Amino acid sequence: MRDLSLETQPAPIGARPAVPPARMPTRIAPTQGWAQIGLDELWNARELLYFLIWRDVKVRYKQTVMGVLWAIIQPIFTMVIFSLFFGRLAGVPSDEIPYPLFSFAALVPWTFFVNALTQASNSLVNNANMIKKVYFPRLLLPSATVLAGVIDFALAFLILLLMMAGYHIYPTARIIWLPLFLLLAVITSLGVSLWLAAMSVQFRDVRYMVPFLTQAWLFLTPIAYPSSMLAQPWRTLYGINPMAGVVDGFRWALLGTAMPPMPMIAVSAIVALGLFIGGVYYFRRMEKSFADVA
Repeated sequence: MRDLSLETQPAPIGARPAVPPARMPTRIAPTQGWAQIGLDELWNARELLYFLIWRDVKVRYKQTVMGVLWAIIQPIFTMVIFSLFFGRLAGVPSDEIPYPLFSFAALVPWTFFVNALTQASNSLVNNANMIKKVYFPRLLLPSATVLAGVIDFALAFLILLLMMAGYHIYPTARIIWLPLFLLLAVITSLGVSLWLAAMSVQFRDVRYMVPFLTQAWLFLTPIAYPSSMLAQPWRTLYGINPMAGVVDGFRWALLGTAMPPMPMIAVSAIVALGLFIGGVYYFRRMEKSFADVA
């Protein structure tokens, strides 16, 4: 005979159906003191980072006549101006590299850096409505803007490779070091952008300060001139500007120029890492007030 005790019995009349336990609500509250970075929270929101990057790329060229060509027009025109005034008229040395190629190899990472600062510094203010309505890791906004610029960098880098072929200069095994210098450029861009983005929420003067900052930074970076014009120990101290190490590293890895001093590269890497870590903690500390003043 069948054992009916092992079968599911109907619920008695009048009995309440089983209700699954309610999920505990998540309470979102401002942090106290110096907040933690929250790497687990950033990892869980990695898909949102991807969509923010894709959104920034689409918005950047939406309803533009030239489209993605703007990614290469800016460094090309700057290269032409530098070649005319610094290369021909001023006779600035270029480490035995044709001056247009010498300057363009530096302008490719520099343009990425400038565009990252200009757009990421306003990323919180431009997305104020999103910040006030939805909770998500605020670090994603400037990070997505900086990473979206890598696509522009890739387009300009292709033009650089074509220019190198035109001058019969081809990459060597040194090119394997190029991703490290690109990473240094990304860390520098993101570090400075986090400082500026967090300050721009509180002080709207930052948007007017960024163009002056980038203009001064341009002439403090060996783009129109080689850093080899500086003698030691000044060349090592020049590495306090992280973009100096990036530019010299790009030229060495692609054009075969003399290896920049390792102390200079080390100083640039340390300063870039310090800017990034300090920017992350400052951003997280100021994050509690973004929704109130954005």
